Amino acid sequence: MPARRFTATAAATVLAAGPMVLAGAGSAHATADHGRASAVVLRTGLDVSLLNKTVNVPLAVSLNEVRAPRSAERTALTARLDGVDGGQPFSVLRADVASAKATVSASGAEASTNLTHARIHVPGLPLLSLIEVGQVTSKATCEAGRKPVASATLLGGVTVLGKKVTLTVGGPTEVKVPGVGEVRIDFSRTRTTSRTAAASALELKVSVNPLKLNVADVEGTLTLGAVTCESPAAAPASAPASAPASVSAPDIKPQGAPAESGLAETGGASTTPFVVGGAVVLLAAGGAAVALGRRHRS
Repeated sequence: MPARRFTATAAATVLAAGPMVLAGAGSAHATADHGRASAVVLRTGLDVSLLNKTVNVPLAVSLNEVRAPRSAERTALTARLDGVDGGQPFSVLRADVASAKATVSASGAEASTNLTHARIHVPGLPLLSLIEVGQVTSKATCEAGRKPVASATLLGGVTVLGKKVTLTVGGPTEVKVPGVGEVRIDFSRTRTTSRTAAASALELKVSVNPLKLNVADVEGTLTLGAVTCESPAAAPASAPASAPASVSAPDIKPQGAPAESGLAETGGASTTPFVVGGAVVLLAAGGAAVALGRRHRS
């Protein structure tokens, strides 16, 4: 009786442990990145020098700067600088439409901006616009499995420091106004890689020397309609599962079709090693039981 109990317990332990081991041996899968996107209607990086360049005041502001999955729309931007116009707030940008949008999903990322009938001012030029534009748009699209695309468009006229100009994609446009300053403009700058895209509708390098309001110099950069995106990361390819080691006995073949016997055509099922192990335990336990029985009889 003790030998029989030992045999049953050992067999049950082996057969029950087999599926549990297999269940814990599954491969892990990393979650795929959904990508990134960002958009901003206006960004400034200007240095304002006062009192014959003895005082430097930075003007670093942005309008409707968003990152996925957000969107924003605000048509005016004001700033306040000590020493400029008595410390009163002044208008940096006013527009009929100024919107930015960025979205991401499992299929891709996208960012876009739209600026319509906009006028931009810098300190020291309250009545003269640095630049006026009819409409500028920018867009960057990064779809999974496709080449990213970036673009920027300009509709309507462009006026810089009171002068009407024609912008070209091939190179920068320079505008010089004596007694006021210089502005260099790059139109529709785009960059793409295998997974990323970026576009700027207008990039301005500003050097303005107004003669009023105690402002000596305004220099720096100004960007209109900047967008970026990054496509979702490709999911790592899962390695093929290795076939379980087949245990075969000479001159023994499974009976019935593969579906009926639970064995694949090319080898044993995943639980075959555990079944064989259980059989070995049963044989060993049976031999021990026979030996014990003979000893009791003698």
